[in-house]
Amino acid sequence: MLDVFVTSRVRRKILIVFAKYPDFKTHVRGLAKLIKEDPGNIQRELRRLEKGKFLLTTKKGNTTIYQTNKQFPLLKELQSMVIKSEQIRKANRPTSKTIL
Repeated sequence: MLDVFVTSRVRRKILIVFAKYPDFKTHVRGLAKLIKEDPGNIQRELRRLEKGKFLLTTKKGNTTIYQTNKQFPLLKELQSMVIKSEQIRKANRPTSKTIL
């Protein structure tokens, strides 16, 4: 359902992770392993989300660590959308049992 509003598959996956787990902190390669996407595409989307103030960054040596900006004005609404979207997806999933 989120795919209607967020057309970038990579951005959608990133939003879901950071909205569901606002205390989650990660770097590009760690996130790439988690969501199984190319680190280059992830880096581009992370920069966009940082510019939009959805993500905060901290530097640890040469590594940039990303985390959710808990002061982001639309965070609660986004979290609600992610949860509802997952509920709809699960409800529309076909069951493994067939009725004869």
